[in-house]
Amino acid sequence: MPVINSHIVKRVETGTRLSDYLMGVFPSLVSRKGIKKAIKREEVIVNDKPSTTAYFVRPNDKIELLESAANPPKSYDLDLEVVFEDDYMAVINKPAGISVSGNQYRTIQNALVKNLKLSTQVDALKWAKPVHRLDNPTSGLLIVAKTAKALVKLGQQFENKQIQKTYVAIVNGRLPQNGTIDFDIGGLSSQTDYELVETVPSLKNEFVSLVKLFPKTGRTHQIRKHLSQLGFPIVGDKLYSKEDKVLKGKGLFLCALALSLKHPILENGLNVKCSIPTKFKALLERENRRWEKFRGNVRSSDF
Repeated sequence: MPVINSHIVKRVETGTRLSDYLMGVFPSLVSRKGIKKAIKREEVIVNDKPSTTAYFVRPNDKIELLESAANPPKSYDLDLEVVFEDDYMAVINKPAGISVSGNQYRTIQNALVKNLKLSTQVDALKWAKPVHRLDNPTSGLLIVAKTAKALVKLGQQFENKQIQKTYVAIVNGRLPQNGTIDFDIGGLSSQTDYELVETVPSLKNEFVSLVKLFPKTGRTHQIRKHLSQLGFPIVGDKLYSKEDKVLKGKGLFLCALALSLKHPILENGLNVKCSIPTKFKALLERENRRWEKFRGNVRSSDF
């Protein structure tokens, strides 16, 4: 079976077992149950040998993930916007409210079966695989590999921070014109640059702002945590906003808007974009309209 992901351990706490360390390392292994199954099927190779769940991970270990011998995913009937596709990779526009992968049937991984063509290359994967993750409530661009070499090369670009990502969000409050957020996350250095695009008045939150974000590191929930810590949580963020500030029924206003990377095989530059979701513009127009109509008389019954 071909190697589809490779990872070098840089630092790890003493006594960390392989099954615990792998949480969050490979995009296709999203649960402890899935990790243990992959290890049992000898699809996880450590230092060129199959390993066990009891193995204690050490710095400089080389961990490789082989293509799964499991059956292909059951196709989920969902039409996806395919922004880019060739015989090696694809970029799709992920809808909000759907997980990239996992044990449930309603996932992007399962929807890819219907939406993408299988590769004709000699190292073609049995099914296309997402290279990274987007949170369930986040929409936007998701990179997918169709060959084993593309999956490895794209994974290396992410690990080496060679893929530039641009997000767009609507936050509560009025941010300064631009700046950098550098709060540590989980004890690790983390950095997100931001650029203010537009601010409109809001009866509920005084102001809401449309902002572009450029994460320089890739910590879990980094953008959401950084904006909340700065005092400007994303509209609709149930995890990192105060309950009375959550806009109910509209979802999270965060979208992966653009990607800049090197093609994993052809090595030419790729710059991929998608449109800002229509709900973003609708919210800004609605908040501004309500302010103009009701300013001075706060009405929150619609929230």
